[in-house]
Amino acid sequence: MRITSVFAALSVGTAVAVTPLVGGGAALAGAIACTASDADIYKPPATVTGNPGDVLACAPTKLTYIPNAPALKAWKVQYVTTDAKGTKVAASGTVAVPEAAWTKGGARPTLSYAPFTHGSGSACSLSKQMTTGFQDQFEAPNLSGFLNEGWALAATDGVGYLDGQTHYYVNGKANGPASLDVVRAARKIPGAGVPADGRVGLSGYSEGANTSGWAAQLAASYAPDLNVVGATAGGIPAHLKAAAKQLNGSLFAGFLADTLIGLKAQYPEMPFDELMNDAGRKAEKDVKSNCLVGTLAIFAGAKVENFTTDKLSLEQLYAIKGPGGQTWGQIADSLNLGVDVGGPASAAKYKVGFPVFLYRGWAEEILPHEPMDALHKTYCQTGIQNRYNIAYPTEHATTMYGAAGDVLNFFRDRFAAKPFQNGC
Repeated sequence: MRITSVFAALSVGTAVAVTPLVGGGAALAGAIACTASDADIYKPPATVTGNPGDVLACAPTKLTYIPNAPALKAWKVQYVTTDAKGTKVAASGTVAVPEAAWTKGGARPTLSYAPFTHGSGSACSLSKQMTTGFQDQFEAPNLSGFLNEGWALAATDGVGYLDGQTHYYVNGKANGPASLDVVRAARKIPGAGVPADGRVGLSGYSEGANTSGWAAQLAASYAPDLNVVGATAGGIPAHLKAAAKQLNGSLFAGFLADTLIGLKAQYPEMPFDELMNDAGRKAEKDVKSNCLVGTLAIFAGAKVENFTTDKLSLEQLYAIKGPGGQTWGQIADSLNLGVDVGGPASAAKYKVGFPVFLYRGWAEEILPHEPMDALHKTYCQTGIQNRYNIAYPTEHATTMYGAAGDVLNFFRDRFAAKPFQNGC
């Protein structure tokens, strides 16, 4: 498939001090309103305190570029979360709540949405795409679908989209917590009316599937206060080394460039700068200054060997050790999905006690399908209820639309507490 067809598919479709609105788990002060400026939302705080999900800044917004959306209230939000090392950091996101009353029984559910790849620079975040619409408006129809169901939408940007930062691309141990904490934050926004006892769903495609998959695996241990009832993940980068091997030198090498620079951002103690030649230094600037389409265009056909002083292969890069003895390869392996997982009664590190819907297109061409297939088998073998659909007559970009109806039906059933037909 040509890169131009991917571009065509994608086109379808307070303030300065950042004083927390909620601190130390205390109840929200009713006198405080969401009055931050747009600039405040994206200004990183000097230090991050408070509990995961605490609101650091928020402001009303309009989701101008979400088509056919119902009447709704929306906010941009900066909130507390944790990165892959367990360090408290701030992240940005969007919360939207339909104005119509929820009448389908119980409390209004919340759909936590993790975005598809937007690029690594701070200008690329989903919260900016939904309000400015300057590019990459390919997810908007699916978001409209969630909102028209009457569900509250809590959409993280992921970690690393505040000013001067670099996104931790496909790092589910960082973006997974952010996807859970944006739901906690949504419940603390004054006037939002997101119920604390509502059911929660986790959804994402491509990079977002890595995020929602990790959020699903982390939910029981990291966010036991959330009543997560289901998760969907499609077109999943489940194994980073396998993805890197297929992306290197391909038309879609830009995704690998995002991955490598994202790893540098989360693990600055590891060798990186000293390995790069002039082309590598320019490549880092390109990654940080371009969003999805620009990054794919710049790096089409690029090979990682050409950006290092010694023309290091991926395997050679994996073997390089950091100051603590950990290698880049070990870091990559630690970010794979489906490791040390199990059902709710297991002794696994990551317990998943709710159904998961996994899917990919039959003509998937960007990511290797074997790790996705293996994730389904692992979940079955370890007692995690899941269903896996690989029959969509679509490739990577268009599967997000091809599977949209099944994703909606999955969450309709989960939010209505209907029985799940296990696909194992």
